[in-house]
Formats: sequence, C-alpha cells, structure tokens
Amino acid sequence: MDLQSSPGVVSGSGASKYPIRRVAVLGAGTMGARIAAHVVHSGVPVLLLDVVAAGEDRNAVVARAMEALKNSKPAALALPSLAAMISIGNFEDDLPRLRDCDWVIEAVAENLEIKRSLLARVIPHLHASAILTTNTSGLPVAKIAADFPAAVRQRWFGAHFFNPPRYMRLMELIATPESDRDALAAIADFSDRKLGKAVVPAHDTPNFIANRIGTFAMLNTVRIMQQQGLTVEEVDLLTGQIVGWPKTGTFRLADMVGIDVLGHVARNFAANASDERQDVKLPAVIEKLMGHNWLGDKTGQGFYKKQRGAGRDQLEVLDFESFEYRPAVRASLPEVEMAKTNESLPGRIRALLGGDPRGKAARFYRQALPELWSYAANRIGEVAESIVEIDRAMKTGFNWELGPFEMWDAAGVAEAAALMRAAEMPIPPVVEAVLAAGGAWYRQGGEEYFDPASGGYKKRVLDPGLAPVSFYKKSRGEVAGNPGVSLVDLGDGIACFEFHSKMNSIGQDIVQFIQQTLNPASEHVRNFEGFIVTSDAANFSAGANLMQLLMTIQDQEWDEIDLFTRAFQAMTQAIKFCPRPVVAAPFGLCLGGGTEICLHSALRQPHLELYTGLVETGVGLVPAGGGCKEMALRAIAAANAVKADSRGESVEIYDVFRSIFETIAMAKVSTSAFEARAMRIVEAGDTVTMNRERLVADAKAQALRLARAGYRPPLPRTAIPAPGENVRATLQMGAYFLRQGEYISDHDVKIANHVAHILAGGKLPAGTPISEEYLLDLEREAFVSLCGEPKTAERIAHTLKTGKPLRN
Repeated sequence: MDLQSSPGVVSGSGASKYPIRRVAVLGAGTMGARIAAHVVHSGVPVLLLDVVAAGEDRNAVVARAMEALKNSKPAALALPSLAAMISIGNFEDDLPRLRDCDWVIEAVAENLEIKRSLLARVIPHLHASAILTTNTSGLPVAKIAADFPAAVRQRWFGAHFFNPPRYMRLMELIATPESDRDALAAIADFSDRKLGKAVVPAHDTPNFIANRIGTFAMLNTVRIMQQQGLTVEEVDLLTGQIVGWPKTGTFRLADMVGIDVLGHVARNFAANASDERQDVKLPAVIEKLMGHNWLGDKTGQGFYKKQRGAGRDQLEVLDFESFEYRPAVRASLPEVEMAKTNESLPGRIRALLGGDPRGKAARFYRQALPELWSYAANRIGEVAESIVEIDRAMKTGFNWELGPFEMWDAAGVAEAAALMRAAEMPIPPVVEAVLAAGGAWYRQGGEEYFDPASGGYKKRVLDPGLAPVSFYKKSRGEVAGNPGVSLVDLGDGIACFEFHSKMNSIGQDIVQFIQQTLNPASEHVRNFEGFIVTSDAANFSAGANLMQLLMTIQDQEWDEIDLFTRAFQAMTQAIKFCPRPVVAAPFGLCLGGGTEICLHSALRQPHLELYTGLVETGVGLVPAGGGCKEMALRAIAAANAVKADSRGESVEIYDVFRSIFETIAMAKVSTSAFEARAMRIVEAGDTVTMNRERLVADAKAQALRLARAGYRPPLPRTAIPAPGENVRATLQMGAYFLRQGEYISDHDVKIANHVAHILAGGKLPAGTPISEEYLLDLEREAFVSLCGEPKTAERIAHTLKTGKPLRN
C-alpha cells in the first residue's frame, strides 16, 4: 500500500474555493451511469443527462440506463435506494439545470467532434465557478477544449475514471497548461476523500498512463504468445496471480474489458501519436475478432466462449490458427506450480525468471517482463513525471500487486539487465543511469525513488493520512504481540491490534492477547488513550479458526470447546467494556467472529467495500461470541425507538426481530458498508471511509475523538426486558414454514430454532429481566450443543475443503 501523494499531485485551497455540492454527468452509457452511481456514495446528488429518446418519454434513454444500473454486476450502487439521489434528464430540455452543478463530468462517446459539439452547448449553462472535466480514456484533453472561452479552459481538465468506478481505484488527473491549480486540487481532494480514488497526475499524452502501459503489455503478450506457440490457457496462467496480476490473466481480462475497447485504445494511440512508433500495434487476431463482432463478454464470445449445454456449461477457447473454438483445458506448467509454493511475490518473480530457459515459463518471462519494463522506463517523463505515478497507476488501474518498476526491483535491475544483454534486447539509457546511481529504482524501503532528471534519488512525499499499519510498525515499532496479532503504536496515544494469521482468522492466540491487553489493569490500558482494530491485509477477518475447532470436535473435546467459547466471549466483552475506546475499522471480508469484534466496539469505521455478516449458521453453528446478544440488544433498541416515535407510530417487536433473525439464520452478508448499516451491524453513528488507504487514519481520529471527549464505557446490562416466548414461537414458526416449503433442511431448522431461542431470551415471559451474561450463556450452550452434531462437523469440513457452504 502506498503512503505518499504522487510527486505531481496538486495542492491548494481548492476545497474551499470550489466546493462540490452537486454533480452532473453528461452521458448515461455504461461508464457515465456508473460514475453517477459512485458519486452518490459520497452523499452528493447527481444529475444524469443523455440524448432525447424517440417517443413520448424524452428521458427514456437515461431511464433505461438507470434500470440497467440497478441490475448491474458487480453492483454499481452500494445500496439500491441510493438511486433516488440521481435525477435524470436530456440534452435538449435540461441543460439549464446545470447551473446548480459544481462539477460537470463529460462521459459521452470517445469521439472528438461529439465531445466538442455537446460541450459547446453545455458551457453557456455553467455557473461562474463550475468545474468541467472529461472522462476521455485517451483523447487529447487540451485539444477538446481548444475553442472554449478562456475562463472555462481554466476550470477544464481530464478526470479519468476506470471501469467499474466503484471498484477500480485509479483516477488519472490530466491538467492542461491553463488548468487552475485550485480547481485541480478541489477534484483531487473530493475524489480522494469522497470517492475513494487513488488520484494520479498524468500528462496529456495518448491514453495517459495505465491504458498506455497496460494495453502495451496485453498486446505484446499476444505477439509473444504467437512467437512462442503458447495456448490461450497457458498465457492466462503465466499472466495471472503468479506474478501479482489479476487472476483473469490476459485473455479473460480482455473479454471482460471488451476487445473493442482494446482496439479503440490502440487506434487512439495511432491517431494521436506524434511519431510513427508502432509500440501499441493491434495484432491481426484482434482485428479479426472485431470484424466478427466477437468482443468478449458483451457479445457472448471473444477469446473465450461459454457453450450452453443440457447440463453444465462448457468453456471453450479460441484457437488462433483455425479461428474456431475448442474445449478449454486447465493449463499446468511445472515451473509455475513450483513457484506457487513461494508466498513472496518478489521471490516468485526471481524464481520464474531464473528457471530453465528451455521451459515455457522462463522463456516467456525472459521476453515479456524485460520488454514491459523497458517500455515503462521509456515512458518516464512522457506519460507521467516519475516512476511513482506509473507504478501507482498500474497498481490501482489494472490491479497489479507491484508496479513495473517495483517488479523490476524485485527481479533485480542488474540481473534483468544482464538477461536483456544476453538476449540482445535494447536497454533504455535510464537503466544504465539507475545502475550507476544505486542499482535500484527505489531504495530506503521505498522512501526514495530514482529521478532521471537529476540522475539521483528523491524523497517520496509522505501523506500521514494514507499511512498503513506497516508504516507505523516500521517507524514506531511493535509494542507487543504473538504469531497471530501485534499491538502497534500509531502515535498520539492510540494503538492498533493488527491480525496477521491466515485470512486473519481468530484463534486462541488472538483471543487471549486482546483479552489480556484490554484488561483494565493492563499496562497497555494505562499507556494508551484508545485502540483500533484493523490491518493492511486484503480482508479484516474470516472469523474464528475453523480448523482448530474441527480438530477439537473430532477429538470430542467438549470441555475444550466450552472453554474456548467462554474465552472468545470474554474477549468481546473486554472490547465492549474496556475503559479506553476500541474502534473497529473493518474492510473486505469481515465474517463471524470478525463481525462480533465489530459489534462490541465503541464505534465502527468501515470501508465502503465491507462484506460482513454473522455467517456461523452456514457451518452448522450459531454466533457465540456475543453476536446474537448484540443483535438482540439492537433489535430491542430499534423496537423501543419506533414505539417512542414522536409521530405516535408503533411497530410490532416481531417485525424487528424477524429481520434480525433472518440476518443471522440465513447467514446474510452485506454487499457494502451501507447495507451493513441496514442490517444493523454498522450503526447510525458510524461513519464510512471511502478511501481504503485512509482507513487507519480515520479510525485513529475516531478513537482520539472519543478519548478526548472523556470516553466512558457502557455498563454491563442486567435488566434487559426479554422479548419473550411469543417472539421465540413466531421466529421458530418462520423456520417451520421454510422447511415445509423445502427451502431449508432439517439441520437448518435445528440451527434456526437455537437462534430464535437465544434472540427471544429463552423460554421466558415477555419483559422478564435478563442480563447480557444470561444471553451469552444461551449462545454458548447452543454452540457447544451444535458442535456435537455430525452434520455440523460435515459442514465445517466441507467449507474448509471447498470454501463454500454445505446445506445438508
């Protein structure tokens, strides 16, 4: 994770001079509509316009785009109801509505004259400080605006989103010589903080940074493949996760992006390049695919094709020679299989380059990687100011784990240069300069980067707001820890619990460490003002360590299971009742026990992309770390709040509990932090971080805010009114009807009945006072009981083996 602003990112008073209160998007195609959807995640309303439709409904084009948006996969909207923040219109009737918009984003067809013609009509309707940007993926930004009024050209530049905008983090910011720095700063800041973007300044050259280098890599791979006689499947294996690139590989990614898009990027470069270079030349096979309209997923076939059958679909792949499809086969190369055992990406890169040159893998990599690296090196100063922007663009725009220069360092600059010389490849002059200066593109752990202009190294500009846990671990150190968890000093009196087990699963080491650390008598509670729980991993936590649990079940160590469950509950209670605030900052997958940690925290500071839920029923269990307890408390509070509504409205407590019951019994997982709020896992007072890189800083700020406001933990509740036997019966009746309809199994009913029993407070009359400890006892009893069920052991074993739930 980067911890710097790119060297060329502008700074200024943009946010105050150019506040963004309303946004307009011109063009409701796939990209424009998805940009509009992502902008409303920031809380800012959007006006979405497109051409007038034939017929009575003049807004039908945009209306159809909105319907498609609601059904898009992956979901463009983090919550379907957010579509209400997008108002629609057309280019003939609604241009006057642009006067209320502070940022107008042009996202129409990639045609210079179409863009110019529309924008000439738009400009008279903009207010005096409105910012106007283009989402072009590679047309000359200054050329589009050549005939604009001078005042508009100052507030004009490129802001290039990547598709899909919600999930792809890169935004390339392309200034012209006339662009106002404050306007640039306003969009950079809004895109960073409100849209979660990695904002990378790019030069106004064809296809900018990521598309220029990424498209070269893809098209050059096609050329090498044909030279070396490799298959499509082999190339996708070689250009996938083994080298830190998306698992799709080259050809599956091309089908997903659209082969026509690749063609457009290549042709755009040819049309706008200032010389005769053919470095992004379109291979004949892609020309032929486009001629057949075989454009990938959008047309049902491209490099791959799914052949529909009576049983399961069969995946077919294009044979370049015959230009016909054949059944796809799983590629397997010995060098790749051996490299997979190395968990270090730099280690894998070195091993693959250093393999037997007669093998397919080494032969491919020894040509493909040096050619990619040389191409990227020759782009320094052309597409971007430095290697930092190029690496960052490729990581956030193409989802590479390492940028090209980071990969080169991993392989060794001198070692790669030696391979290039042996193969008689041209070596860019800048590489010789790197070798003379220090032999690496980065040094000091990435804090300095090589600058060709000066021939030496420059310090990277650190932005504390983007600092990951690893930055603090390196600069301030680890206070304490064990193999599963570390306590890291973040400064300002705040410490971070960082999990580092596999998938951040929660085992006994994590449970005991958190419980001991948050003990009121602990030195850490005395020394720190607050704590956060987060990490730099891809996922917050996959939940409790199921392998440990399954082994204990197989050994029939029921007392051991009871003791571990008690310890887990003690950990979550230590989080809730700690005299110092504990703020959970979840992201990615946050399941089971990870969700229970969040439920017990003083606050949650989730990232937008949060996939969280109490999923224990999927493995035949119930949440037993206080998850059922906390959800029951939320349900009681929600029912009481509605009953006390100032409008005098009332709600049946059954309705609230039915929703909570379904969330737990059906192992529901949120598709975003906003949906997690609707599920009552994230609460109304919790704020959502849009930029994953700001999560640590945002959580730390929340912990500091609570501490400095004189934080007092809640007291354990001892007089909770039990929902009662009627609620229990109603919930269990719901499970009965689902079984009658054959939607669930008998074992599902058994689990659901346990959940209903816990949520209702057992077999007690409504209103009977119960305590939090009592609810924990109900959880633990149900959990241990279900561990003794053979079908539960089957579910756990199946999930560990396949990663998928078993409904037995």
